[in-house]
Amino acid sequence: MRLYWEVFRHGFRRYASYRAATVAGLFTNTVFGFLRAYVLVALFAATATVGGYDLSDALTYVFLGQGMIMTVYMWSWWEIALAIRSGDIVTDLSRPFDYQSYWLAQDLGRACYHAVFRGIPPFLVGALVFDLRLPGSPLTWLLFVASVAVAVCVSFGLRFIVNLAAFWLLDYRGVGAISTACGTFLSGFVVPIAFFPGWLAAIAHVLPFRGMIQVPIDVFLEKERGWALVGVLAVQLAWAAALFAAGRLLLGAARRRVVVQGG
Repeated sequence: MRLYWEVFRHGFRRYASYRAATVAGLFTNTVFGFLRAYVLVALFAATATVGGYDLSDALTYVFLGQGMIMTVYMWSWWEIALAIRSGDIVTDLSRPFDYQSYWLAQDLGRACYHAVFRGIPPFLVGALVFDLRLPGSPLTWLLFVASVAVAVCVSFGLRFIVNLAAFWLLDYRGVGAISTACGTFLSGFVVPIAFFPGWLAAIAHVLPFRGMIQVPIDVFLEKERGWALVGVLAVQLAWAAALFAAGRLLLGAARRRVVVQGG
Protein backbone atom coordinates (compact mmCIF):
# COMPACT_ATOMS: atom_id res chain seq x y z
CA MET A 1 0.00 0.00 0.00
CA ARG A 2 2.91 2.36 0.62
CA LEU A 3 3.87 2.10 -3.05
CA TYR A 4 0.41 3.07 -4.28
CA TRP A 5 0.19 5.90 -1.75
CA GLU A 6 3.43 7.31 -3.14
CA VAL A 7 2.09 6.87 -6.68
CA PHE A 8 -1.05 8.76 -5.61
CA ARG A 9 1.10 11.61 -4.27
CA HIS A 10 3.17 11.59 -7.46
CA GLY A 11 -0.03 11.92 -9.53
CA PHE A 12 -1.04 14.95 -7.46
CA ARG A 13 2.39 16.63 -7.65
CA ARG A 14 2.77 15.90 -11.34
CA TYR A 15 -0.24 17.98 -12.31
CA ALA A 16 0.49 20.60 -9.66
CA SER A 17 3.64 21.47 -11.59
CA TYR A 18 1.60 22.70 -14.59
CA ARG A 19 0.34 25.89 -12.97
CA ALA A 20 -0.11 27.91 -16.16
CA ALA A 21 -2.13 25.08 -17.70
CA THR A 22 -4.27 24.93 -14.57
CA VAL A 23 -5.03 28.66 -14.69
CA ALA A 24 -5.77 28.56 -18.43
CA GLY A 25 -8.00 25.52 -18.08
CA LEU A 26 -9.80 27.02 -15.09
CA PHE A 27 -10.52 30.20 -17.04
CA THR A 28 -11.80 28.23 -20.05
CA ASN A 29 -14.03 25.96 -17.97
CA THR A 30 -15.54 28.94 -16.16
CA VAL A 31 -16.21 30.91 -19.36
CA PHE A 32 -17.91 27.93 -21.00
CA GLY A 33 -19.89 27.47 -17.81
CA PHE A 34 -21.32 30.96 -18.23
CA LEU A 35 -22.09 30.34 -21.90
CA ARG A 36 -23.98 27.16 -21.04
CA ALA A 37 -25.68 28.86 -18.10
CA TYR A 38 -27.13 31.67 -20.19
CA VAL A 39 -28.48 29.16 -22.72
CA LEU A 40 -30.39 27.57 -19.84
CA VAL A 41 -31.54 30.94 -18.56
CA ALA A 42 -33.12 31.50 -21.99
CA LEU A 43 -34.68 28.04 -21.93
CA PHE A 44 -36.20 28.42 -18.48
CA ALA A 45 -37.60 31.83 -19.38
CA ALA A 46 -40.22 29.84 -21.32
CA THR A 47 -40.88 27.10 -18.76
CA ALA A 48 -40.65 26.59 -15.01
CA THR A 49 -39.23 23.07 -15.02
CA VAL A 50 -37.69 20.57 -17.43
CA GLY A 51 -37.36 16.93 -16.44
CA GLY A 52 -37.79 17.78 -12.77
CA TYR A 53 -35.11 20.50 -12.81
CA ASP A 54 -35.86 24.15 -12.18
CA LEU A 55 -33.53 26.97 -13.20
CA SER A 56 -31.51 26.84 -9.99
CA ASP A 57 -31.05 23.07 -10.37
CA ALA A 58 -29.97 23.43 -13.98
CA LEU A 59 -27.47 26.21 -13.27
CA THR A 60 -26.01 24.22 -10.38
CA TYR A 61 -25.77 21.24 -12.72
CA VAL A 62 -23.82 23.27 -15.27
CA PHE A 63 -21.18 24.61 -12.89
CA LEU A 64 -20.75 21.28 -11.13
CA GLY A 65 -20.32 19.65 -14.53
CA GLN A 66 -17.74 22.22 -15.60
CA GLY A 67 -15.84 21.57 -12.39
CA MET A 68 -15.92 17.81 -12.97
CA ILE A 69 -14.50 17.87 -16.51
CA MET A 70 -10.90 17.43 -15.41
CA THR A 71 -11.69 15.72 -12.12
CA VAL A 72 -13.30 12.84 -14.00
CA TYR A 73 -10.94 13.39 -16.95
CA MET A 74 -13.44 12.86 -19.72
CA TRP A 75 -11.20 13.48 -22.73
CA SER A 76 -7.76 12.84 -24.23
CA TRP A 77 -5.97 10.41 -21.92
CA TRP A 78 -3.77 8.12 -24.02
CA GLU A 79 -0.68 7.46 -21.90
CA ILE A 80 -1.08 3.68 -21.88
CA ALA A 81 -1.94 3.52 -25.58
CA LEU A 82 1.14 5.57 -26.43
CA ALA A 83 3.29 3.27 -24.30
CA ILE A 84 1.90 0.31 -26.24
CA ARG A 85 2.65 1.96 -29.57
CA SER A 86 6.20 2.86 -28.54
CA GLY A 87 6.94 -0.52 -26.95
CA ASP A 88 7.57 0.95 -23.49
CA ILE A 89 4.69 -1.18 -22.20
CA VAL A 90 7.02 -4.21 -22.15
CA THR A 91 9.23 -2.57 -19.54
CA ASP A 92 6.23 -1.31 -17.56
CA LEU A 93 4.65 -4.77 -17.36
CA SER A 94 7.89 -6.29 -16.08
CA ARG A 95 8.09 -4.00 -13.08
CA PRO A 96 7.21 -5.42 -9.62
CA PHE A 97 3.79 -3.85 -9.12
CA ASP A 98 0.25 -4.35 -10.29
CA TYR A 99 0.04 -2.38 -13.52
CA GLN A 100 -3.66 -1.53 -13.32
CA SER A 101 -3.54 -0.54 -9.63
CA TYR A 102 -0.50 1.64 -10.33
CA TRP A 103 -2.38 3.66 -12.94
CA LEU A 104 -5.50 3.84 -10.79
CA ALA A 105 -3.52 5.25 -7.86
CA GLN A 106 -1.89 7.83 -10.11
CA ASP A 107 -5.25 8.76 -11.63
CA LEU A 108 -6.81 9.25 -8.20
CA GLY A 109 -3.95 11.59 -7.26
CA ARG A 110 -4.50 13.55 -10.46
CA ALA A 111 -8.26 13.68 -9.80
CA CYS A 112 -7.69 15.00 -6.28
CA TYR A 113 -5.58 17.86 -7.63
CA HIS A 114 -8.07 18.73 -10.35
CA ALA A 115 -11.01 18.54 -7.94
CA VAL A 116 -9.43 21.17 -5.70
CA PHE A 117 -7.91 23.52 -8.25
CA ARG A 118 -10.16 23.09 -11.29
CA GLY A 119 -13.32 21.71 -9.73
CA ILE A 120 -14.19 24.03 -6.87
CA PRO A 121 -13.29 27.48 -8.37
CA PRO A 122 -15.75 27.38 -11.35
CA PHE A 123 -18.57 26.52 -8.96
CA LEU A 124 -17.65 29.36 -6.59
CA VAL A 125 -17.49 31.86 -9.45
CA GLY A 126 -20.86 30.64 -10.72
CA ALA A 127 -22.32 31.00 -7.22
CA LEU A 128 -21.30 34.68 -7.16
CA VAL A 129 -23.45 35.40 -10.22
CA PHE A 130 -26.29 32.89 -10.10
CA ASP A 131 -28.53 31.42 -7.43
CA LEU A 132 -27.02 27.94 -7.19
CA ARG A 133 -28.50 25.23 -5.01
CA LEU A 134 -26.54 23.75 -2.10
CA PRO A 135 -27.28 20.50 -0.25
CA GLY A 136 -29.26 20.89 2.92
CA SER A 137 -27.61 18.00 4.78
CA PRO A 138 -23.95 17.35 5.75
CA LEU A 139 -24.53 13.71 4.77
CA THR A 140 -25.29 14.82 1.22
CA TRP A 141 -21.90 16.53 1.02
CA LEU A 142 -20.17 13.33 2.15
CA LEU A 143 -22.14 11.20 -0.31
CA PHE A 144 -21.34 13.65 -3.11
CA VAL A 145 -17.60 13.42 -2.42
CA ALA A 146 -17.83 9.62 -2.31
CA SER A 147 -19.83 9.56 -5.54
CA VAL A 148 -17.27 11.79 -7.29
CA ALA A 149 -14.51 9.41 -6.21
CA VAL A 150 -16.44 6.47 -7.66
CA ALA A 151 -17.10 8.52 -10.82
CA VAL A 152 -13.33 8.89 -11.26
CA CYS A 153 -13.01 5.10 -10.94
CA VAL A 154 -15.75 4.57 -13.55
CA SER A 155 -14.00 6.98 -15.90
CA PHE A 156 -10.63 5.33 -15.27
CA GLY A 157 -12.10 1.89 -15.95
CA LEU A 158 -13.43 3.02 -19.31
CA ARG A 159 -10.25 4.86 -20.27
CA PHE A 160 -8.08 1.92 -19.25
CA ILE A 161 -10.06 -0.46 -21.47
CA VAL A 162 -10.01 1.92 -24.44
CA ASN A 163 -6.25 2.43 -24.07
CA LEU A 164 -5.65 -1.33 -24.01
CA ALA A 165 -7.37 -1.58 -27.40
CA ALA A 166 -4.05 -0.37 -28.83
CA PHE A 167 -2.70 -3.89 -28.26
CA TRP A 168 -4.91 -5.17 -31.08
CA LEU A 169 -5.79 -2.15 -33.23
CA LEU A 170 -3.50 -0.38 -35.65
CA ASP A 171 -5.08 2.93 -34.68
CA TYR A 172 -6.72 3.26 -31.26
CA ARG A 173 -7.94 6.79 -31.97
CA GLY A 174 -11.12 5.64 -33.71
CA VAL A 175 -12.28 3.69 -30.67
CA GLY A 176 -11.17 6.58 -28.50
CA ALA A 177 -13.23 9.08 -30.48
CA ILE A 178 -16.35 6.90 -30.19
CA SER A 179 -15.80 6.40 -26.48
CA THR A 180 -15.28 10.13 -25.93
CA ALA A 181 -18.44 11.04 -27.85
CA CYS A 182 -20.53 8.50 -25.94
CA GLY A 183 -19.05 9.56 -22.62
CA THR A 184 -19.63 13.25 -23.26
CA PHE A 185 -23.28 12.83 -24.24
CA LEU A 186 -24.53 9.77 -22.35
CA SER A 187 -22.88 10.81 -19.08
CA GLY A 188 -25.27 13.74 -18.91
CA PHE A 189 -22.51 16.29 -19.34
CA VAL A 190 -24.08 18.17 -22.27
CA VAL A 191 -27.56 18.20 -20.73
CA PRO A 192 -29.03 16.17 -17.85
CA ILE A 193 -30.27 12.73 -18.86
CA ALA A 194 -33.69 13.79 -17.56
CA PHE A 195 -33.86 16.13 -20.59
CA PHE A 196 -33.47 13.17 -23.01
CA PRO A 197 -36.39 11.56 -24.85
CA GLY A 198 -37.71 8.57 -22.90
CA TRP A 199 -36.13 5.89 -25.10
CA LEU A 200 -32.70 7.55 -25.03
CA ALA A 201 -32.86 8.14 -21.28
CA ALA A 202 -33.63 4.43 -20.81
CA ILE A 203 -30.49 3.52 -22.78
CA ALA A 204 -28.35 6.02 -20.84
CA HIS A 205 -29.54 4.61 -17.51
CA VAL A 206 -28.21 1.11 -18.25
CA LEU A 207 -24.78 2.25 -19.45
CA PRO A 208 -21.80 3.11 -17.24
CA PHE A 209 -21.36 6.67 -18.56
CA ARG A 210 -24.14 7.98 -16.31
CA GLY A 211 -21.97 7.27 -13.28
CA MET A 212 -19.35 9.79 -14.43
CA ILE A 213 -21.41 12.99 -14.28
CA GLN A 214 -25.14 12.53 -13.80
CA VAL A 215 -25.06 10.43 -10.63
CA PRO A 216 -22.72 12.66 -8.56
CA ILE A 217 -24.61 15.81 -9.54
CA ASP A 218 -27.98 14.25 -8.77
CA VAL A 219 -26.59 13.27 -5.37
CA PHE A 220 -25.56 16.89 -4.80
CA LEU A 221 -28.98 18.17 -5.88
CA GLU A 222 -30.67 15.55 -3.68
CA LYS A 223 -32.74 14.24 -6.58
CA GLU A 224 -32.68 10.76 -5.07
CA ARG A 225 -33.52 9.98 -1.46
CA GLY A 226 -33.70 6.98 0.81
CA TRP A 227 -33.43 3.56 -0.82
CA ALA A 228 -33.54 5.12 -4.29
CA LEU A 229 -30.31 6.97 -3.45
CA VAL A 230 -28.74 3.78 -2.10
CA GLY A 231 -29.69 1.99 -5.30
CA VAL A 232 -28.20 4.67 -7.56
CA LEU A 233 -24.91 4.69 -5.65
CA ALA A 234 -24.80 0.89 -5.59
CA VAL A 235 -25.18 0.75 -9.39
CA GLN A 236 -22.44 3.35 -9.80
CA LEU A 237 -20.11 1.35 -7.56
CA ALA A 238 -21.01 -1.89 -9.35
CA TRP A 239 -20.06 -0.35 -12.70
CA ALA A 240 -16.72 0.82 -11.29
CA ALA A 241 -15.99 -2.71 -10.04
CA ALA A 242 -17.18 -4.32 -13.28
CA LEU A 243 -15.03 -2.05 -15.46
CA PHE A 244 -12.01 -2.64 -13.23
CA ALA A 245 -12.54 -6.41 -13.54
CA ALA A 246 -13.01 -6.16 -17.31
CA GLY A 247 -9.81 -4.14 -17.61
CA ARG A 248 -7.94 -6.76 -15.59
CA LEU A 249 -9.21 -9.55 -17.85
CA LEU A 250 -8.27 -7.59 -20.96
CA LEU A 251 -4.81 -6.86 -19.58
CA GLY A 252 -4.37 -10.57 -18.82
CA ALA A 253 -5.28 -11.42 -22.42
CA ALA A 254 -2.78 -8.83 -23.67
CA ARG A 255 -0.04 -10.29 -21.48
CA ARG A 256 -0.56 -13.71 -23.03
CA ARG A 257 -0.34 -12.40 -26.55
CA VAL A 258 1.49 -9.11 -26.66
CA VAL A 259 1.88 -7.46 -30.03
CA VAL A 260 3.78 -4.23 -29.59
CA GLN A 261 3.36 -1.90 -32.51
CA GLY A 262 6.52 -0.07 -33.39
CA GLY A 263 9.11 -2.42 -31.92
